[in-house]
Amino acid sequence: MQLYNFFNSSTSYRVRIALALKGLDYEHHGVNLRAGEQRSAEYRALNPAGSVPLLVEEDGTALGQSLAIIDYLDARHPEPRLIPEDALARARVLEIANLIACDIHPINNLRVLGYLQKVLGVTDEQKSAWYRHWVAEGLGAVEALLVRHGRGPYCFGETPTLADCCLVPQVANALRMGCELESYERVMSVYRHCQAQPAFQKAAPNNQPDYVA
Repeated sequence: MQLYNFFNSSTSYRVRIALALKGLDYEHHGVNLRAGEQRSAEYRALNPAGSVPLLVEEDGTALGQSLAIIDYLDARHPEPRLIPEDALARARVLEIANLIACDIHPINNLRVLGYLQKVLGVTDEQKSAWYRHWVAEGLGAVEALLVRHGRGPYCFGETPTLADCCLVPQVANALRMGCELESYERVMSVYRHCQAQPAFQKAAPNNQPDYVA
């Protein structure tokens, strides 16, 4: 199993967490997003979307998009299960995961922020304001849902789920971008608990072979 990813990519981070939780080994292939390696002809031949992560199985099966990869891993390697089988529990986990993956991340990722600056000409201050606004909108909703439906040290109970795999990288990125997050008490409680767990530590950006401070 091979994983094409970038140490600071939150989508890559999600998949690394899932792999670590399931105890699955993989060969790391760094794709430097800052250097534009994801746009190379060689990489696009592997992944037409030109994005990370990309999981490649021993038989050559290649799969992109972090949520699709984690769903695939859950089906192939169901222990521990990250997407519950119970209909309502599954929906609650997917509600949080999609809120982060669809509402927050896409408009705050590297290529969008780069377009804002390089094409639309926004200033560093305007870019930061954009980022903080959408983090506040999204994490405010996550906080409310966790207060309403969450329980235990993780998002939903005593074991991690896809929701935690998505929450941790998003919070890590928001902290790196200087967002004030302490008002999201439930979100930060889950984040800190996860940060103390070996699988989450193994998946962290600073523990990756391509990490650059």
